[in-house]
Amino acid sequence: MSCSLCEPNLALSNFSLFISLTSSAGRVLLIKHAARLLIANQIQFVPRARYEWASPPRTKVVERRRSPAEIREEYERLQREREERRLQQRTNPKGMISVGVDATDLFDRYDEDYEDAVGGVPHIEINKMHISQSIEAPLTTKDTAILSGSLSTHNGNGGGSINLALRRVTSAKGWGEVELGAGDTHGPLFGMKIFRNLTPRCFATAQCGLQFSSRGVRPGVTTVLARHLDKNTMGYLQWRWGVQSSMNTSIVRDTKSSHFTFAVQLGIPHTFMMMSYQYKFQDEDQTKIKGSLKSGFFGTVVEYGAERKISRHSVVGATVSVGVPQGVSLKVKLNRASQTYLFPIHLTDQLLPSAVFYATVGPLVFYLAIQRLVIRPYVRAQKEQNLEKQRQSSASDIARKKQEAEAAVLLMQESVRRIIEAEESRMGLIILNAWYGKFVTDNSRKHERAKVIDVTVPLQCLVKDSKLILTEASKAGLPGFYDPCVGEEKSLKVLYQFRGVMHQVLSGDTEALRIPKQSHRIDADT
Repeated sequence: MSCSLCEPNLALSNFSLFISLTSSAGRVLLIKHAARLLIANQIQFVPRARYEWASPPRTKVVERRRSPAEIREEYERLQREREERRLQQRTNPKGMISVGVDATDLFDRYDEDYEDAVGGVPHIEINKMHISQSIEAPLTTKDTAILSGSLSTHNGNGGGSINLALRRVTSAKGWGEVELGAGDTHGPLFGMKIFRNLTPRCFATAQCGLQFSSRGVRPGVTTVLARHLDKNTMGYLQWRWGVQSSMNTSIVRDTKSSHFTFAVQLGIPHTFMMMSYQYKFQDEDQTKIKGSLKSGFFGTVVEYGAERKISRHSVVGATVSVGVPQGVSLKVKLNRASQTYLFPIHLTDQLLPSAVFYATVGPLVFYLAIQRLVIRPYVRAQKEQNLEKQRQSSASDIARKKQEAEAAVLLMQESVRRIIEAEESRMGLIILNAWYGKFVTDNSRKHERAKVIDVTVPLQCLVKDSKLILTEASKAGLPGFYDPCVGEEKSLKVLYQFRGVMHQVLSGDTEALRIPKQSHRIDADT
């Protein structure tokens, strides 16, 4: 008998032989040991998914991980953005186009001097222009070449120049630069510039140049000493010697919500005191409003303005300048990536309230009109086009995730039935209805339809001890969920019962959710 039991397992041959030579009690022990081995081997062949769902104490619902296709798509997107940033950093192109407009004829009319001009159209002309461009070309890890050029005209007369600078990083604390330039009006230019970190909180720059012309050589020296006064405040001390000698000191404080500058300059011919403040709104469009006061030997100038982001790479701004004896001017600026377009418009040489009013209200009305008629429709069309491309590219992936979610819901049915029975017995948390996706609201556009899925069963499966807790992550990754509207804003709406009282809550896709809560309760009157 002992030999027949030990044939399937050679490891027990010696042990069974020993038992056969002893008492019959040993045979009973051997039979029990073999039975335990057979039961253990039989359990191992039970399917894992069936065993887990059939055993409530071992059931554990976890968040669905991203698929290899999703990880690959995310990696490719990050790789493209990294290549774009690398190209931008290697060339670092910078450009500016400035177009000066003389619109003084709008407010300062001289029709009484010219009888034939009465009732004529105001004369608006472009009296000056300036164009500049620069690019960087890394030569080695330490050497960089900078090529720049500029062209300027004023009342029909102008000139241009081209410069080449070689910058070398000497150490972790500083760098040096040599500049060569030539122009059709000023002659050759030779300059040097160095930068050095003196301490962890202090640095200095020194620049000298020689401008050659038919009148001789004009030297110039500029030095700047800067120090961190605190985490958000910098102090600067500048000394300039040459054609326009001056001594300037300034304090700059920059925080997340504001930017403040105070400066005093003593020099020939300009001596002034300046103070400016800028407030930064913490909104999606990065709106900023600013104001400044500048007073000196040349007069007094008050400026105020605002700027706002209109797209991912574009920022538009307008500044009104009112001063004596400068008059009233309007500056319109557009920043597109690293390119700047500036339009200074001179309205009047006098302080006219009408000019100040139109300079303030005109750009605001123009911006609102462009925003409503051009920018918003364009951004909306681009967004819909990108969403459509995203839907088409991920259609098969969405269908697969939908099938996975439906299969998961079928597996949850038995477990959810037991959870509901347990919650009903103690008047606990019961999910009556739950929807996930994009809901139609009063602010939605016409002919827009809701895109939601029923997630009542998956949410009830997550209920434990009459509580449901969801973390700050997209709910599309939960078991039984999938994204019904890729790329669009989604929400989770839950109607549940707790202690026999109806509750309702609407939560954002990435917002944390904890129920039940007293604030979710629906009053009997409503």
